[in-house]
Amino acid sequence: MSKRRETPLEKIFIESHHCTIDLRLEMLSQAPFFKGLDPEMLREVNKRFSATHFEAGEMIYYEDEPALRLRVVVSGKVKLMRHTEEGKDVLIDMLKPGEFFGTLSHLGGEVYSETATSQTHTCILSIDSQAFRDILTQYPVVAVNVLDIMAGRLQASRDSLFELSTLPVDQRIARILYRLAEKFGEQDDEFGLLIQMPLTRKDLADMAATTTETASRVISRLKKDGIIHAGRQWIAIEDLQELETLSA
Repeated sequence: MSKRRETPLEKIFIESHHCTIDLRLEMLSQAPFFKGLDPEMLREVNKRFSATHFEAGEMIYYEDEPALRLRVVVSGKVKLMRHTEEGKDVLIDMLKPGEFFGTLSHLGGEVYSETATSQTHTCILSIDSQAFRDILTQYPVVAVNVLDIMAGRLQASRDSLFELSTLPVDQRIARILYRLAEKFGEQDDEFGLLIQMPLTRKDLADMAATTTETASRVISRLKKDGIIHAGRQWIAIEDLQELETLSA
């Protein structure tokens, strides 16, 4: 069977008993809010989180719903979508274990600014506003981390706006693929650095603020130049250095 027709992506299934205490603690330690907390502190923080499991494609929350819970990915992958004025759902980010999403009213969000959907089977930790406020009071370092995170998010929004308004589409897609390869890439003997998640041409088009047809043309050129392999809903990077050069 040719590479074009194969689907080499790993299938992810998460069962409730796999969301263990040790895994929860490991993922909380990777969440930027809790940087600087020692293992005993993390154990106390973990007690304030509840775990929920989602099937692939299941909705976690909708855009414009009241912002009631902050969440951390423990297992699986989550995608964030935003609804445009033109009535389209646009992909804005993909999340891996250890990353947080959602928000709380006292973190500056009265409502969720995006829709969150499980990309694969997932285990998600969540915390409500009062419990998170208690953590801020108990551990001042978390409050300092929150300030740094909010500043970082603001800068990331500015960078994204700059990319979408000034860079040509080829460079935007190259940057997106490079970031996804860094975040989700796994070395595969046959395909190179495989972006281990379902990824359609429409997903790339949404993230680059372009049309599916344009994204497909860019992907075809990258394949022709030997920089990537690609098939139905998957992409692997063959020449990461050249992709980085294109994205610079």
